[in-house]
Amino acid sequence: MAVNVFNRLASLGNTHALKWTLVLIAFLGVLWVGHPALALFVGATMSVALAPAVPAVVERGGKLCLKSAIVVLGFTLNVEALWQTSRDYSGLVVVFVACTLIAGLAIGRLMKVDDDQSRLLSTGTAICGGTAIVTLAPVIRARPESVAICIGIVFILNAIAILVLPWVGDQLNMTQDQFGVWVALAIHDTSSVVGAAAIFGDRALETATTVKLVRTLLLIPVVLVAGILLRRSETKLRIPAFLVLFVAASIAGTLLHPPVEVIGQVKAASRLLLIVALFFIGMEIRRSTIASLNGRAIWLSLLLWSILLPVTLFAAMSW
Repeated sequence: MAVNVFNRLASLGNTHALKWTLVLIAFLGVLWVGHPALALFVGATMSVALAPAVPAVVERGGKLCLKSAIVVLGFTLNVEALWQTSRDYSGLVVVFVACTLIAGLAIGRLMKVDDDQSRLLSTGTAICGGTAIVTLAPVIRARPESVAICIGIVFILNAIAILVLPWVGDQLNMTQDQFGVWVALAIHDTSSVVGAAAIFGDRALETATTVKLVRTLLLIPVVLVAGILLRRSETKLRIPAFLVLFVAASIAGTLLHPPVEVIGQVKAASRLLLIVALFFIGMEIRRSTIASLNGRAIWLSLLLWSILLPVTLFAAMSW
């Protein structure tokens, strides 16, 4: 009996070690290739195929790497250019967020989607995907299963976007600025916005990051209004720390005037952090994520996104 138990434990240990060996090999391969879309795809594939027990530190590490990549990128951006881009596109961002929220809630009502899921998906699509969903959830007192379903849908759509949108931008001969604005509006999560833009080019990455951070800031008034309308005491407002650090890094880079060689090394470091982040974020897409997807919620997301993709494309190319 004791021998059988020992053999089972040894077998489980060997299986666990094999899974993480394969994950490590895949991770090193992704770093060697250095392609953001591949990092997300391989991370998701490893998670779904092997279902390793991912420790919480890996998930936190992915988010930390993403925020670090954005902050480091800020050092390469001139603060005047940052301000100019924010000013040029802030009106478009505000209109986009407001129209997306209204359209999402209206379509959700017509399709008789669960109220929690309709609110979460509309806000996630309008502002910043999973971050918006997690921030709004306690304010509207959303059920945990609704949060899980909405985050799962957003993750899947982000994975599709980072693989497809750079190819579409290439086929349409979009400029770097046009593509940066498009993905900053059309893609839900910051990680996939930055990843898709990085594939297209450095200027697209700079534009997309700036416009996306303006869009992320609108989460503050949206959560505040939701809290007031629903009379919730759980409403908490705060500016993301990494956004403040991004602006501070941009100011530091502008004042220090680093040489071109240093700028190149900083951009390389930012890209490496992004690839690591996307691999870890991909590993958050699990079998349970796919299994939890809900029919009406999926159709709401697909319909809303299918409307937004061409509309934001037109706006980006004509603004």
